[in-house]
Amino acid sequence: MAGDIAIFIPRSEIDVRANIRQFIDLARDQIVVFGRHLIFESDTWDVTDAVLTKAKGRKRERINFSTLSQGSGCVSEVMPEPFRSFAKAYIRYLSGIRPVKAIHARVAALRTLAAALAEQGGSCDPVHADQAAFNRAAQLVVDHFSDGAAYRIGQQLELLAEFMKANALLINRTSWRSPIRRPSDTVRVGAEADRRREEKLPSAAALDALPRIFLLAQAPADVITTAAAAIMLSAPDRISEVLTLPSDCEVVEQRSGKDDAYGLRWWPAKGAMPGVKWMVPSMAPVVQEALRRIRTVTAEARVVAEWYERNPGQIYLASDVKHLRENEMLSLGDVARIIGLVDRSGANAWCKDRGINARKLEGQGKVLYVRFQDVERAILSLLPRGFPTLDEATGVSFAKALFVVRRNELSTHHGTYRCMIELVSVGQINTGLGSRSAHGLRSIFSRFGFTEPDGSHIALSSHAFRHYLNTLAQSGGLSQLDIAKWSGRLDVRQNEAYDHVSPRQMLRNIRSAVGTDKMIGPLSTPPKRALIKRNSFAQLVIPTAHVTELGYCIHDYTSSPCQLHMDCINCQELICIKGDVKKTSRLRVQLVEAIRLKEKAEAAAVAGYAGSDRWLEHHRVTVERLAQLLSIIEDPNVPDGTPIQTAMTNAPARIDGPAQDEATLASIITGGRREEAE
Repeated sequence: MAGDIAIFIPRSEIDVRANIRQFIDLARDQIVVFGRHLIFESDTWDVTDAVLTKAKGRKRERINFSTLSQGSGCVSEVMPEPFRSFAKAYIRYLSGIRPVKAIHARVAALRTLAAALAEQGGSCDPVHADQAAFNRAAQLVVDHFSDGAAYRIGQQLELLAEFMKANALLINRTSWRSPIRRPSDTVRVGAEADRRREEKLPSAAALDALPRIFLLAQAPADVITTAAAAIMLSAPDRISEVLTLPSDCEVVEQRSGKDDAYGLRWWPAKGAMPGVKWMVPSMAPVVQEALRRIRTVTAEARVVAEWYERNPGQIYLASDVKHLRENEMLSLGDVARIIGLVDRSGANAWCKDRGINARKLEGQGKVLYVRFQDVERAILSLLPRGFPTLDEATGVSFAKALFVVRRNELSTHHGTYRCMIELVSVGQINTGLGSRSAHGLRSIFSRFGFTEPDGSHIALSSHAFRHYLNTLAQSGGLSQLDIAKWSGRLDVRQNEAYDHVSPRQMLRNIRSAVGTDKMIGPLSTPPKRALIKRNSFAQLVIPTAHVTELGYCIHDYTSSPCQLHMDCINCQELICIKGDVKKTSRLRVQLVEAIRLKEKAEAAAVAGYAGSDRWLEHHRVTVERLAQLLSIIEDPNVPDGTPIQTAMTNAPARIDGPAQDEATLASIITGGRREEAE
């Protein structure tokens, strides 16, 4: 009977499943990472307040426990159980003992493992994860993500395997290492290297347009974007470091006998020691002007931030609406003036979005009113996360921040709040630089009419400036330690990822350091050649030409082979170029050799050697032609680059000569036979 059959489950599997259950219970009931009120059973966690990423603006950080997406048009589903509960427990537990800022790589590792388990058996049970499952997960990572992202997710996948093995959460407890290797940027030659270089560095069109827009910018969004770009072009900064600068960040140090040193107080974002980042003298005035413009745009926002810091729990009211603080009820027109909305209809929509009910008051006609306290509570809920402190690491407050603006002040679609502030976000700067031009969002370049040479949008990210300055430093010979300190890095090995010096620039630096006169081989400077221009050949009506040791041969090999092999001086199809030093030297050597051979032929003719007269005539013509050609080339009245074509010679061709000798011999033989016949 089927009901009498009991399925044997090994003790090891029972223990592993018990460990999984205990691990999930621990994460659900005892761990408070992401907040005590986190709903563990929810399939989407909002962890914005727990994952403190700088300069992200109003962007929310959410973790979705969904399956691996199979394409842009596919909708991801919720992870199946029991893997989903394990994934939630793993994320919450590891975020407590080993937190990371880029938490989505860790979630992606879980998604790929879930997909691999589903392919193998369909149960998606974490206890069955083995080497085959992790290998398949690594393959899915490679198939779905870019090289850089795949490496990071592969590292998280390896961490997951180590964690499950160490805590007895696997039936098959074997070690696994990620086969996904870190992508290498050391190859600098080839189309792929050129493509990577172009992607990470700002284009020439962008670098040419930015200073022009900097001078023309008037709107707050354009001023903030171009001023931030000016600061990032003065030193290799991370955008989050720039956006969290205090307003009083400038440092001036007097130096005896020299101009004052100018720099900015700096707090590196990734662990390097704080200090002063000194500006090169040529960029100091640009940075000073950029800071002046930023302070002008953000001055009102700092006033609002300071008010909220001194008056917690109360709404900021501009001078023209201060009297409304005493009112218990506000008309929709009053709400519009307090916030900065266009009219009462906008205020009504704003109140409805926030659950504030507007009603008529007795004796006030059709005018709608809302409670002052409700409006105040809704406004105060919009205060930035962590207010009044902007950055706990540096202690900078919003009232002292450089890049604090009134809410929506950089937006082109929403009205600016008069009573609320926000920090300029990374997304706003990157959007201004064109990173989202492909999605229809206008950039500073499109607003001022600047494009790439082919008419396409200029687009770059704020990180491109960091790559650009690091590449300039590498090209200029700055030491690796200085580049790392200038960039705010802990490890000089990280410089490599930002070094995009082209092969031509590297070769130029090597030649400059070693000296071209001391180099041989493929890195040495190739010899200069005086080449004839194509239009010069066209003027001579020449269909083809090739290089010889004396000049150019214009013989057309499609009609006949060469009849004077290695005897170019006696050929009228030789063209020499005035000013070619090396080939002129060869002509002189050949003249000396021709004179020596002529003298030997004269001695042979005096001695009566057979055929010596013909050799004497040949060498005589050669000496004359070489001497005539050299006299033209060495004539100072003939300009360099002039093509010189030799005249026709009477010297016998090497094909015609033997043919004539054969005909003569044949006639002698024929004549002898004829005489015998007679």
